Amino acid sequence: MLPTYHPLPHGVTRAAAIRYTPERWPAPQVADIYYRPGAAPAPAVLLIHGGSWKESQGARWTMDGIARHLARRGYVVVNAGYRGYPDYLYPAPVDDLREAIHWMRGNAATYGIDPNRIATYGFSAGAHLAAQVALRDGNPEQVRAIVCGSAPFDLTLYPGGDIVPAFLGGRIDKIPAKFREASPVNHVTRRSPPIFIYQGTRDTLVQPEHATRMQQAYARHGLATQVHWLPGSTHAGALIAPGHVVEDAIDFLDRNLKP
Repeated sequence: MLPTYHPLPHGVTRAAAIRYTPERWPAPQVADIYYRPGAAPAPAVLLIHGGSWKESQGARWTMDGIARHLARRGYVVVNAGYRGYPDYLYPAPVDDLREAIHWMRGNAATYGIDPNRIATYGFSAGAHLAAQVALRDGNPEQVRAIVCGSAPFDLTLYPGGDIVPAFLGGRIDKIPAKFREASPVNHVTRRSPPIFIYQGTRDTLVQPEHATRMQQAYARHGLATQVHWLPGSTHAGALIAPGHVVEDAIDFLDRNLKP
């Protein structure tokens, strides 16, 4: 988690808690928008916080440091909240974040977004959602690139525990098809957007095998991936002290979203 006390980059405005869901949505969802008023259309990033898929509107602050880095590098950033359990189960947050992308395109002129250059970026549960939004159903949202930090790509690796069953609505022996469908690793095709993955080697919450399986899924379709291992880093360490990997991730976005 990059420091949140850094000032906003020069020329950047932060519009806080802007509702992005329609009036009749099951529960209103909001996002913090980082943009440059009056600037030419720029590529945009849908930024997604972690937190075990729990209902937590206030968790957007955990991505504020990354949001400011992205804004400093010329991106419009939509740091979005989403529904979570126990009140809402999968696929509610995926539906929310797809709506966020629709909102980004519908409000492109207001916030200086190039609607044809949108990426997703998430950490932990947010990384799972960033990948699922882009990959499920063949990338209907036309996401151009994905960045995932410590992402649980394959939920079948959690046959026990409480978090994943609470999110999906049951254990794997009862709903195996949903575990597979909710796993981004199972939605990779030859048309999937490029992906940048960073993962701590000592992460016991999201084991390194998740990154390896996603890399293998991309390779089966003839697609390359960028996997940056953080030696000795735990799950929390990859968020709190990621080193240069966030700048490396933005370099990746530059290569895929900027002319």
